[in-house]
Amino acid sequence: MDYDTIIIGAGAAGMICATQAPGRCLVIDHAKAPGEKIRISGGGRCNFTNIYTTADNYISHNPHFAKSALARYTQWDFIDWVARSGIAYHEKTLGQLFCDTSAKEIIAMLQKGVDEAGAHIQLNTSIQKVAAIEGGYALALKSAKGSQNLTTRNLVVACGAKPIPKMGATDLGLRLAQQFGLALTKTYAGLVPFTFSDPQHEAFKAISGVAVPARLEVNGTAFDEAILFTHRGLSGPASLQASSYWAPGYEITVGLLNAQNLHNTLQEAKKTEGRKSPHTILTRLLPARLVPLLLQDLNLPERIADMTAHQRASLAERLTHWQLTPSGTEGYRTAEVMVGGVDTDGLSSKTMMTKTQPGLYFIGECVDVTGWLGGYNFQWAWSSGWVAGQSIKENL
Repeated sequence: MDYDTIIIGAGAAGMICATQAPGRCLVIDHAKAPGEKIRISGGGRCNFTNIYTTADNYISHNPHFAKSALARYTQWDFIDWVARSGIAYHEKTLGQLFCDTSAKEIIAMLQKGVDEAGAHIQLNTSIQKVAAIEGGYALALKSAKGSQNLTTRNLVVACGAKPIPKMGATDLGLRLAQQFGLALTKTYAGLVPFTFSDPQHEAFKAISGVAVPARLEVNGTAFDEAILFTHRGLSGPASLQASSYWAPGYEITVGLLNAQNLHNTLQEAKKTEGRKSPHTILTRLLPARLVPLLLQDLNLPERIADMTAHQRASLAERLTHWQLTPSGTEGYRTAEVMVGGVDTDGLSSKTMMTKTQPGLYFIGECVDVTGWLGGYNFQWAWSSGWVAGQSIKENL
């Protein structure tokens, strides 16, 4: 064999796997530079993990699958590596960790680890064909230097998934899984803004840029974070989180205010400021540009003192359980992740190797394990890549 291990994909999962895989290891990527998604993540500062990571923060047809890898290589293991590398970082909301300076520091840390392991990264190279051969795998490659044929004992598929095709994302990992007889679960864009059809689209377009804290619930799962109205629809952390649980036709429920706090505010205003309008009172609780949209079809009186019990109930329902039905999402063009992927029934949770094809591994985003927003998907990349590297080390 030309190599002991060939890894397809020089992203988060592929690079950390290369730091652990012994012997002759080659990482192949079609991009001009390694870690391109790392570079643009977190606004250029890379939300590289989350201190609260557990398997409960992931979506999968098998909710137990991720437990082993996450336990064997934890967020604290990666944080320790970051600290030892002298990379300054800080915590934002909800346990999210970001580099103080630049995501490029994480890429440099990984590159150094790859170099120290004796592995090599070959860029600007596309995969033309993969085939199983006796004792390993044969790959036909193409680069600016021409065609190349290589063989390897172990093959690790770490080439990501469909989101952000303008960066070169493809479904290669899924096609390779199917080629080797692995099943796929349903895939769709996740962590992605919602879109709406008229007239809701026009209404949201008019208040584009307005952000507000909210509880957004879909299909029995709720997230308490900000929502952002855009010229296309609804974005912001809570919307992105909910999108991973949404399916066409589902309603989403937006809670903008706490029911008890709203009741107390309305009662107090009725007693002491009865001549003021509901609009005036609500602009103390919500962005002024948002209030007219919320009230436009409720037919409320000019004075809050004149509101009936039925009108107060309608207002409370709107502000605490606003029902909306998206027409869709922005899709893979802007999605941060793909939900679904290689069915975990065909993989070992301890090694990430396929159960039927020795030496063949699938790691990272192409696997049916999708994290919440907030560093969880990077942690899955680190954990799944690390355990695959350990398996290769044990088997060589």
